[in-house]
Amino acid sequence: MAGHLFSQRGYHATSIRDLAKALNLQGGSLYAHIASKEELLLEVVRQAAARFQEVLNSLPQAGPKEKMVALVKGHLRVIAEELPRATVFFHEWKHLSPPLLKEAKALRDRYEEGVQRVIAEGVEKGVFRVANLRLATLFVLSALNWTYQWYRPEGPMSLEELAEAYAQMVLKALGAEEGGEDGEA
Repeated sequence: MAGHLFSQRGYHATSIRDLAKALNLQGGSLYAHIASKEELLLEVVRQAAARFQEVLNSLPQAGPKEKMVALVKGHLRVIAEELPRATVFFHEWKHLSPPLLKEAKALRDRYEEGVQRVIAEGVEKGVFRVANLRLATLFVLSALNWTYQWYRPEGPMSLEELAEAYAQMVLKALGAEEGGEDGEA
């Protein structure tokens, strides 16, 4: 519920009273369950980070192209299934205070490093051709992450259609040849 409110109203515009009302509690009684509103924000970030990390952890033992396709599809599936949490993960996390912000950044960095490893493997195997690994990683994540702004399940493309189109565009952007080998023996 906190993820929905934070994503709709923003962290600062969501009060403890709003959160308590959504949970059918009195404002003060919510503090019996949480230490602070900020703790709720961090928990939403943790939950979203865990879902994105599951995408990396479940990548197939396959070549770089197949891994990247699975990563793109998994990443977009998380956004579609967890739209409010994903919105908070991409946008509202910046409102955390320094110690909690450090944890949120570490979770985000861990995922980014995993995506970069997939791209680096493709470069090492000659499947992807990118001049700057870090820039390629940021490009891929930026393209994927921005979908939280506009993707809606009732839109003109199904999630499967969108994910397939995105996967092909990402592969092309990484310099992967259409068809061809995946660098695996």
